[in-house]
Amino acid sequence: MDVSVVIPTCNRPDLATRAVRSALAQTHRDLEVIVVIDGPDDATEAALKEIDDDRLRVLALPSRGKAPNARNQGVLAASGQWVALLDDDDEWMPEKISAQLALAAGATRALPIVATRMISRTPRADTVMPRRLPAPGEPLSEYLTVRRGLFYGDGFIQTSTIMAPTELLRRVPFTVGLRRQQELDWTLRALQHDDVELLYAPDALVLWHQDENRDRISLHNPWEEQLEWVRSSRKLFTPRAYAAVTMSVISSMAAPTRSWKVARELLSEARTHGRPGAIDYVTFAQIWALPPNVRHRVRDLVVGRRSSPAVPAASPGDNA
Repeated sequence: MDVSVVIPTCNRPDLATRAVRSALAQTHRDLEVIVVIDGPDDATEAALKEIDDDRLRVLALPSRGKAPNARNQGVLAASGQWVALLDDDDEWMPEKISAQLALAAGATRALPIVATRMISRTPRADTVMPRRLPAPGEPLSEYLTVRRGLFYGDGFIQTSTIMAPTELLRRVPFTVGLRRQQELDWTLRALQHDDVELLYAPDALVLWHQDENRDRISLHNPWEEQLEWVRSSRKLFTPRAYAAVTMSVISSMAAPTRSWKVARELLSEARTHGRPGAIDYVTFAQIWALPPNVRHRVRDLVVGRRSSPAVPAASPGDNA
């Protein structure tokens, strides 16, 4: 197997089996799928036993350690040269791995991170992200954080879009205990190594389900924890990027507090240790002025498109 797919999951058997089937339905067949069950979960184990494909492996952890730890354990168990990450509530288009391997073949550095565009699906609209690819010479911390408009997604990376050498993921594991911005933290730390580069497949090959009627990590708003993380990780960002992540990402999490004291703290952090641009001030103002549900609806109206039919699930025969 040249690619190991790592899927962390816990107590979501229907979603996990959907993710597994999308991985097993890849046009590139020479892969293994490692599902890491994060703690005791009989229902998911039973559901996965119904999938008849010898490329599927299940690793059940004895206790719950959350997604970053589960990903790290899956990477340690991987036998492929590459690891492709897939969250249990996402799906892949059938050509994803083939496209990434073709792109990796032209890499100029030994350990390329190969990402793809993705479709972010909400009940209202589909949005393709990132909306643009990195410009030559653009600092990647700025590409991933600095907005060119009022809405996030100009530059973007998400866990289910990432394929990277197994060697790199073992050298740079995910930060255990970090609840949000896990992929941003990992990507920027990995890019500190001289033999690493970031490549993007131009097509949207991942379907990111932004369901709003179930609990998701991206709905949690641990802004104080995230502020501590960004302060401790300042060296990963240019001053421009540091201001942007503080005034947009951290502010979006903190805005539900409706606390002007918190707003002033974040603005002071960005201005003291970063270099805000005009768009950061406009973004900051609209984040604190508008309720999140209003911002989300306006974003989907402006940058979204009508939702497409769901990605067809593979039939049991496709995985035999």
